[in-house]
Amino acid sequence: MAFSSIEFLLFFLPIFFILYGLTPNRYKNITLLEGSIVFYTLGELRYLPLLAVSVVVNYFVGRFLGAGVDDKNKSKNKVKGGNKSKNGRNYEAWYREANRREWRKAVLFFALMGNLGTLLVFKSAVAEKALPLGLSFYTFQIVSYLIDVHRRDVPAERSFVKFATYIIMFPKLISGPIVNYGEVSEALDNRRMSWRNVQHGLKLFTLGLAAKVLLADRMGYLWNDVQVRGFESISTPLAWLGALAFSLNIYFDFYGYSLMAMGLGRMMGFSLPDNFRTPYMARSVRDFYRRWHMTLGRWFCDYVYIPLGGNRRGELCTVRNLLIVWALTGLWHGGRGNFLLWGILLWALIVIERQVQTFLERHPVRGKSIGKRLLIVPHLYLWAVIPVTWMCFAITDVRELFVYLGRMFGAAPQYMVLRNDWLRALQTYGGLFAFSVFACTPFIRRVYRRFRDSMVMNVALAILFWICVWRIMAYGNNPFMYSGF
Repeated sequence: MAFSSIEFLLFFLPIFFILYGLTPNRYKNITLLEGSIVFYTLGELRYLPLLAVSVVVNYFVGRFLGAGVDDKNKSKNKVKGGNKSKNGRNYEAWYREANRREWRKAVLFFALMGNLGTLLVFKSAVAEKALPLGLSFYTFQIVSYLIDVHRRDVPAERSFVKFATYIIMFPKLISGPIVNYGEVSEALDNRRMSWRNVQHGLKLFTLGLAAKVLLADRMGYLWNDVQVRGFESISTPLAWLGALAFSLNIYFDFYGYSLMAMGLGRMMGFSLPDNFRTPYMARSVRDFYRRWHMTLGRWFCDYVYIPLGGNRRGELCTVRNLLIVWALTGLWHGGRGNFLLWGILLWALIVIERQVQTFLERHPVRGKSIGKRLLIVPHLYLWAVIPVTWMCFAITDVRELFVYLGRMFGAAPQYMVLRNDWLRALQTYGGLFAFSVFACTPFIRRVYRRFRDSMVMNVALAILFWICVWRIMAYGNNPFMYSGF
């Protein structure tokens, strides 16, 4: 069940929040957990047992990994005296602690292999079509929780209801954001459903709904038209328009979902992390992915890149670590070759950017006028390369991918191309293109923050909400793109 469906908007959402609002604060986790189970069941009942087993098993793994924290300092104090005690208790305490530590490492290793192995099996090309709903996102949250507990960054959660609510919470269950346990632990114990939070949450939800229904879905029409027409039958300009359409489609689709998730969380008293920060205003691929799907980038940084050594061991090791991170990022999105190619391409671009930046730092551009003229160049570069990389993401058949890339650069043969096909596309979608590009800037966000509490903004968002409902009822609902990852 998608957030942008009539079933969710007009039935599940109001019924859930009526029950949630009537529930006393101390029992709200139970209501949220039950509502999330219903939400998941309506979306994909057959994989509910997999989700349930994952939650139960990892709850007990976390309890085991967190055992002995209270007496950790005591054990350390006993060890300070070495083995000088006549009865040998200091050595025995040290041995017990060391043995316990080894057991925790072993349990953590097998737990990580079990969670990531399950994800890998379903991500394989054979089973990709049967990917369980939200598997990639809740698996990464479980892995981060187990590692944080093992590191002693967070205590192991003793309440099963609280742990299960953290994992299954429906606003972030399907497509993120990927939330660390420490970010919501306190809110799971102490939160209040205030009228101000409900208002703010509804506004964020409406903005996300509009981004999905009025921008992402409509941009998807052009990309679908290009696919139906056949890649050999499109001109080079139309190939670029199609790539740009998909770039805007995936952005407003995923950004819309993230805003809706943040809005739902705010309505319940949670503050979920922002997942996007105007990525198309970046000036490099590296900067783009610091602004795009930020919680996924943070996850790979905290649990892969930094443990590998980050950038602390020289440029060669940094390049190697980046390669591992981006290869794994590609595989996280899917087991097909195009996703790995997408990750490797991004890695190559980031490495080249690092070398260029190092060169420019050693040979700075002289003259203020020249520097100002060059300010637009990085933005143009980004808007040129990002659509190309998105094609590696969108087209799963590698042979078809190279055909499309060939059409983008005029290197592949063409058959029965309609004359001025790109001009017809611009006549149909030109206004939508212009507004979508404008919506990628910070302007709309700034206007919203400036007038968020005004009556005019409230009325405008209410009208926008019902326009979205009307369009869904008239044209149907398209699933979120990241619900398939």
